[in-house]
Amino acid sequence: MADEMVERAQQFINSYNVPGIPKVEVNGRTSWTVMYGLTRALQYELGITTLSDSFGPTTLSQLQSRYGAQIDDRTRHENIYRIIQAGLYCKGYDGGGMDGTYNGRTADSVAELKSNMGVGGAYPGSGLQPKVFKALLTMDPYVRVGNGTEQVRQIQQWLNGRYVQRREFFICPADGNFSRDVQKALVFALQYEIGMSDDVANGRFGPGTQDGIRTQAMLGSGSADGAKQFVHLFQAAMRFNGWDVAFDGFYSGSLLSTVVDFQRFAQLLPTTGTADFRTWASLLVSTGDPSRPGTAADCITEITPARAQALRAAGYTTVGRYLTNANVTNPKNKKIQPGELANIVAGGLSVFPIYQTNGGDPEYFNAQQGATDALAALEAARGHGFRAGTIIYFSVDYDAVDEEITSRVIPHFRGLTGRMAAYGSEYRVGVYAPRNICSRLAKAGLTTASFVSDMSTGYSGNLGFPLPKDWAFDQIATITVGSGTGFIEIDKDVASGRDTGQTLFTPRGPDTALDVPFDMSRRGALTSDLGTYIVANGHDDWYRDRTPAECIGKVLDMDALITGLARSFRMRKSLIQAVVFWEYQADFTDEAVDVLVAAYFAWEEAQAAWEQTPVGEPPAPPAVIKDDSSTGVAQIFGRTAIRARNHCIRADVISGPIQDTEDWRARRAVWDQLRNDDDYNVGTVPLIHIWSAALAGVTADRLSYSDADIVKVLTLYNGAGEYGRRARDLYSIFETYNAALRG
Repeated sequence: MADEMVERAQQFINSYNVPGIPKVEVNGRTSWTVMYGLTRALQYELGITTLSDSFGPTTLSQLQSRYGAQIDDRTRHENIYRIIQAGLYCKGYDGGGMDGTYNGRTADSVAELKSNMGVGGAYPGSGLQPKVFKALLTMDPYVRVGNGTEQVRQIQQWLNGRYVQRREFFICPADGNFSRDVQKALVFALQYEIGMSDDVANGRFGPGTQDGIRTQAMLGSGSADGAKQFVHLFQAAMRFNGWDVAFDGFYSGSLLSTVVDFQRFAQLLPTTGTADFRTWASLLVSTGDPSRPGTAADCITEITPARAQALRAAGYTTVGRYLTNANVTNPKNKKIQPGELANIVAGGLSVFPIYQTNGGDPEYFNAQQGATDALAALEAARGHGFRAGTIIYFSVDYDAVDEEITSRVIPHFRGLTGRMAAYGSEYRVGVYAPRNICSRLAKAGLTTASFVSDMSTGYSGNLGFPLPKDWAFDQIATITVGSGTGFIEIDKDVASGRDTGQTLFTPRGPDTALDVPFDMSRRGALTSDLGTYIVANGHDDWYRDRTPAECIGKVLDMDALITGLARSFRMRKSLIQAVVFWEYQADFTDEAVDVLVAAYFAWEEAQAAWEQTPVGEPPAPPAVIKDDSSTGVAQIFGRTAIRARNHCIRADVISGPIQDTEDWRARRAVWDQLRNDDDYNVGTVPLIHIWSAALAGVTADRLSYSDADIVKVLTLYNGAGEYGRRARDLYSIFETYNAALRG
């Protein structure tokens, strides 16, 4: 929402006709662009000649040398005052107008800002100190926002208040959310308590900090009063990582018990409940203590019998191997090699599969690529013989910031999981990625387990984010194992036990009998053949709403999905194409009926709500009760879809819960998807065919149906004999093209 005073702040920036101060859009919305503009304006007013977006040491020192400890109503610099007022408005405070004075409203807002930051005690009064000025010109919030908690905000304010006067400590956000800046502030605080000088403390978890923890910050129940600040910092680290503990400086029995829970969660064995080095490390840096043992590994090198023996002797029980090679120029041959899985199992190890083609390129991630990856991973996993239920870890091997996770990674995994579900949910979807990506995908319900790339300690997605709750493997160090023919470089992984890998494999090699993608150069010929058939057989009435060209366009636009469905369920894609082509012409002829069904479901929902809170008269039912209809691309009833899915679940063709066709809520959910999700609708067609074959007593392999079998299966799709014959004719036309491509 636009804010008038933010607009005035933007107009103030644009009033500078100075090289190095770019014009900003006047839209009334705060952004980094606006804050950078104010920073550059401040630098100009301070006499700095090289302007930049960074409020760095030069800006800070010039501010201090010009105005001393603080800016207040005695400073007498109108544009400096306007920059402060603009910053306050951009932060959501009352700037006191844009009048170029440090008036009472401005002073009150500065005092409120400092209180919210937690530095009111360190910087009393209403003056604006240089470090507060620096914080003012950021996008950091100082009130609780989003999913932030008061428990975390309390510690952020405490850190700011206690350490703000140390030279290298700068005010961190006080919004109740753990972030990389807050993590860095916590490490600074720990370094100060260890005794590091301002010239040494740097906010990084380096050797000096680690040595200081080992000698001064090993804590347990009954720690001496002198350790109180270390206990405070340890409690802060626990809270930042999502554990509910007191922030009182006492190592109580309750704290010890919660630490045991954390150690068990993070696999810090043995679980002692003490704040030992490994526990501190796991709270402060993504790798934790990289020297701790791991029982899992992943590698790009073939595991020979000698290497398997070396890994097992070193204590490893599970290894991650790649299903395919990367789709890049000159890729390394890192995929599972022929006979390798047998060697791994014979060596006493299990395997978890990783799928990566080009996961390090941001441009790679989109919904279409996710859908493509689903079929490629599915077929590779089947080819290697991984059993149903195996988790495949799809790689996101770059530091995607939060915005990219929203715009790229989540759509990619939606496309991926949607297609995996359409193909029968044979394998479960996991992710290999930094912490933030793992957690966000899990929260979105798109993954079942995380393989965390914690070894990338500098990734923003690992800094300031706790270990994901669904973690299965935690990658912490690159090491070598074995010697001679057993020598191998691996990434050492800690295992949570959520995924124990696979030891049984049923390889399914390439199947040349399966259909392949359509050759789009033959689109015109196929369209012509279908149109000729329709005219020659007097079936013009089939296409009341759409032409054959429109219908074949829809079929071929969905060719990737249809090809994947046919390959996954081992059936001729012509069976799917024929009914989609036929039914698509009726996709919206029954819209009036669909409207009645939607009204019925809305009434059921209102009725259920009234039964929960029976106030007044119950909602009146629709004048016409219609509780189901054939809908969507392939014109499927909700009940039909449920019955087909139930049959395929019971036949172990797909996975999922059995649903009741007469449960209106279940039927509504399925019907809504059929109506609004083309992929789901067309993905239901092969399931109906499989169910129809069972009803018709067709027991032949789906790739070997006779002409009579095809007619029987297609007849049951619509329930009329003439339908089966006509659909078989369409099948034959599609099959002419599909068979030629298979050959």
